[in-house]
Amino acid sequence: MHDFQYKNGELYCEGVPVKTVAQRIGTPFYLYSSNTLSMHFRAFDTAFSGVPRVICYALKSNSNSAILRLLGREGAGADIVSGGELFRALRAGIDPKKIVYAGVGKRRDEIEYALKIGILMFNVESGDELRALDDAAGEMRATARIALRVNPNIDPKTHAYISTGLKENKFGIPIEQALEYYQMARSLSHVEIVGVHHHIGSQITEVQPFVDALEKVVAFIKELKSAGMNIKYIDIGGGLGITYKDETPPLPRELATAIQPLLKDCGCTLVLEPGRAIVGNAGILVTSVLYHKETGEKKFLIVDAGMNDLIRPSLYDAYHEIKPIVEPAAQDPHDVVDVVGPICESGDFLAKERDMPAVKRGDLLAVMSGGAYGFSMSSNYNSRPRVAEVMVRGNEYFVIRERETYNDLIKGEKIPRWLAG
Repeated sequence: MHDFQYKNGELYCEGVPVKTVAQRIGTPFYLYSSNTLSMHFRAFDTAFSGVPRVICYALKSNSNSAILRLLGREGAGADIVSGGELFRALRAGIDPKKIVYAGVGKRRDEIEYALKIGILMFNVESGDELRALDDAAGEMRATARIALRVNPNIDPKTHAYISTGLKENKFGIPIEQALEYYQMARSLSHVEIVGVHHHIGSQITEVQPFVDALEKVVAFIKELKSAGMNIKYIDIGGGLGITYKDETPPLPRELATAIQPLLKDCGCTLVLEPGRAIVGNAGILVTSVLYHKETGEKKFLIVDAGMNDLIRPSLYDAYHEIKPIVEPAAQDPHDVVDVVGPICESGDFLAKERDMPAVKRGDLLAVMSGGAYGFSMSSNYNSRPRVAEVMVRGNEYFVIRERETYNDLIKGEKIPRWLAG
């Protein structure tokens, strides 16, 4: 469910006409519904109310400070993968004791930052990282609380680039080898074992892969406890999918019904890391039609948003529904078009061979399901300023990130002395 609906013939976000925002700040821009964000977080919190839990929002999906502040006030923790994301989470007021730190390439300065702050735990990906944590904690006279990320070799049945739980993926430690890594961790003086972590992928639209992975990990936790290790947390990652087109992913309550018996059986606090499922359908990208173009082979609809603003179609061949801001009538003519942007790449498209209501120059379009991995993966490619972000609450809207200017593009750049003058 989300709060982008047609009312009186035009698209609204909650109580605000999308057209009104576009007229005042220009396009392109991302637009988020605060009510949808809260509703989606509460869906997870309520679904898993039967078990002790920490719901750590995955910042990689969208790390805007206003979104983090809103979710933090709802009770969310943070799943982070960099020092920058840690900085953002803390600045938004998220409790360090609700922050988990994943990722295969944590730098020494990032490790020290997280140790100083006192996060809940590091999700460790390798033996080298484990030793680096022990060294850093020892020098700081601290203790690194850790979970090892185990790889259960479960196929999440999603896009290959966002599958993370198979043997060939770079993430985690094969579950068959994980016991020896836990034994290594137990031998280190400045590491405290507190949990087990796994995450099998993103945009998963079936319950069964979650169940299959959890069965393996719960059995492994029992093995660890039998070996005398005090496992307090089971971090099952995130990955629950959303509807982009015709997918029918399980709701949080359906996922909870399927896995809560296993969670109760292992006697651990659940750590859950939803990102896309919270923010994905809570945001849209609004763009304007610039031109029409025909080549004889194709019809192109050229818009002012490009792959630098939303890279998912180019990167994953991902589908995003595209709706006119003015509601089309059933009898309106349609065209089959490629919706493309201004970027100097043939891979710059938002949709290919899309049957759409006919639109004219200057019309506004909404690229749906843009809240996750939209702005967070955007770039300044072709020296394009990154777009504005706007949040709606009821009948009000707020610019939560100003559109970049040309001067922002060169911020931090310096001309060497020998080129000056």
